[in-house]
Amino acid sequence: MQKITPFLWFNDQAEEAVNFYVSIFKNSRIVGVSRFGDAGPGPKGAVMSATFQLEGQEFFALNGGPQFQFTPAISLFVSCETQAEVDELWEKLAAGGKKERCGWLTDKYGLSWQIIPTALGKMLKNPDPAKSQSVMRAMLQMQKIDIAGLERAYEQA
Repeated sequence: MQKITPFLWFNDQAEEAVNFYVSIFKNSRIVGVSRFGDAGPGPKGAVMSATFQLEGQEFFALNGGPQFQFTPAISLFVSCETQAEVDELWEKLAAGGKKERCGWLTDKYGLSWQIIPTALGKMLKNPDPAKSQSVMRAMLQMQKIDIAGLERAYEQA
């Protein structure tokens, strides 16, 4: 059992969002769904909450009403091994949302994501400050992270 589970508060789109996220990530599934009954507070039969897994990480989604909204202060960081994986997740998660800088995006539900290749972290940790700073400068100019662009900056330093 996972000790800490991210809890995602939606107005009334939890079911739609859960289905969207599970459709994007390969090792994912809906674990359980609970629905409102006669006592409410939502419409009878509508999803009250859902638990789901994305790449083995468990999440909890709630239709809690309009009181709270997502902010970029909390984001989901996705480590990607290849440019193809970055490209696929970037396009799918950003559909209907907003593409930001430095690998960040906001999906159509307002949730922030960081789609980051593992190569970025490796290059930034290089003990040669010229290489790591060159990679940082290159990354700061990007929306979606481009591994080849990072590698060029790394090699040219």
